[in-house]
This record gives sequence, structure tokens and C-alpha cells, in this order.
Amino acid sequence: MSVVSPLNRVLGLGSAKDGVEHWWAQRLTAVALLPLGLWLVAASIGLDDFGYASVVEWMQAPMNSVLLLLTMLALTYHSALGVQMVIEDYVGAKGLKIALLMLITFAHLAVAVTGVFAILKVAFGAAA
Repeated sequence: MSVVSPLNRVLGLGSAKDGVEHWWAQRLTAVALLPLGLWLVAASIGLDDFGYASVVEWMQAPMNSVLLLLTMLALTYHSALGVQMVIEDYVGAKGLKIALLMLITFAHLAVAVTGVFAILKVAFGAAA
């Protein structure tokens, strides 16, 4: 039994079969961010001070830099999925919706690339 009416089936207005993947990706990143977020809070509390030298030294530890990269990438992707859903649900004008989706995609990509670059630069000792 199908929930799509015969007219909608003919017009191709049935399920796009894309929502489930988006839903799972959001849930997966949310679950990944729980332990990563707890780690980041615990690691931040464990720092002696938040001075530049102290934070750089902390970031240069291999485990910290890897976990920081994972946190930043998961957070950026989770944010992109959430903002995409808000735009798709609440922006009615098709042209504006497409423009906003492109804008947030490029913005999140820029944040991710910049974050990876910054973390790797500090982790490998090139920070000045």
C-alpha cells in the first residue's frame, strides 16, 4: 500500500528518498559531537591557563589535535545540515532558496578548510 496518490505518482511528486540520509547524517554527527564536546570541555578545564603558549602546547599534542580536527569537522557538517534544513523548510521563493543553499554550502566549506588549516598549522609548529 502506497501513501502517494496515483496523481502524485504520475506527476513524480512522491518521496525523493533523500530525507532519510539527511536525517541519519544529522543524528550521526549529533552523537559524535556528544563525546567530542565533553572531551573539549574537560580538556579546556584541564588547562593551567588560556595563554597563547599554553594553548599552542596543548594543541601540539597529537591526540588533542586529531580530536580537535574531528570536533571542528563534525560541528561544521552538523551546522551545514541544520541550516540547510531550515532554509529548505522556511524559504519559499525558489530562486532565493537556491542562492541561500549555495551560500551556506560555500560558507561552511570555507569554515571547514580554514579550521583544518589553522589546527594543522599550530599542530605542526608553524604558529608565529
